[in-house]
Amino acid sequence: MARKLLVIADLRNGRVRNVTHEALAAARRLAGGGEVAAALVGDGVAGQAEGLGAHGADKVYVVEGAELAQYTPDAYSAVVERLIRSADPDVVFFAHSAVGRDLAPKLAARFGAGQVSDVVDVADDGGELVFTRPIYAGKAFTRVKIPEGKVFATIRPNNLPAGEPDSGHTAVVETVPVPLSGEALRTVVKDVVQKATSGVDLTEAKIIVSGGRGVKSAEGFKPLYELAEVLGAAVGASRAACDAGYCDYSMQIGQTGKVVTPDLYIACGISGAIQHLAGMSNSKVIVAINKDPEAPIFKVANYGIVGDLFEVVPMLTEELKKVLAE
Repeated sequence: MARKLLVIADLRNGRVRNVTHEALAAARRLAGGGEVAAALVGDGVAGQAEGLGAHGADKVYVVEGAELAQYTPDAYSAVVERLIRSADPDVVFFAHSAVGRDLAPKLAARFGAGQVSDVVDVADDGGELVFTRPIYAGKAFTRVKIPEGKVFATIRPNNLPAGEPDSGHTAVVETVPVPLSGEALRTVVKDVVQKATSGVDLTEAKIIVSGGRGVKSAEGFKPLYELAEVLGAAVGASRAACDAGYCDYSMQIGQTGKVVTPDLYIACGISGAIQHLAGMSNSKVIVAINKDPEAPIFKVANYGIVGDLFEVVPMLTEELKKVLAE
């Protein structure tokens, strides 16, 4: 069954995030000979169009304007709604990011369409799309079908294969005008203050080193940062560590923080409360380091080390340096 799919590119600091490539690969797989399009919305983003073509887009809509330099719900929903009405896709994919979580349901409501959030898999079942998403804090999964009308879906990062870019596949680039009215600009972003743990985005990191109450202090995160540097990893934290003031809440992983699905998750001094497990239990490989052999984290860990993280982590760092240097 031929379908027309549109992927709204998710950008960070003007660059396309990997979850967009994952959504494009899924769209390509589900198109059935139909068209796969992508949309770049922002200011000075046209240079990203070539990469979207290499990752499977047949057409790239570029919507640029100074008013779109920073995300605002009114402006973005106005231009993306206009674009969807013009392109008329059957399925619209967003990233399950702060922007996607805000924009997708707003637009789905305007179109009277079905919307599925936090999708970790999508497949064609006899001509119908079946979306898989976690429920009950990741303890179970539900399969969702939307039988008619347009479908809006947000894709969780690091769950769908992105595939390798094909430089031979190019996209037709179409620039779309942005006639925004005063009503669409009711909100103006004057400044953005960002707090980041490192250059690696937590939600897209392939490896995460995370600390809990067991790090004991802000200084206690130092060996974790050293290990993360060796592995090229991001550093995260449990809510307990954030609440204790050991680190900023931008690092929090869990039900009330970020949900991550890295290839490798190293939990240091984290007991494994349900709230935290909801944010990382779907990691492909989990390594737990904890002094308490009865800590709940060991029930979900693939590998467990019972010991003091301040002894284990530095040893692990040194051994990995040797292995990676070979």
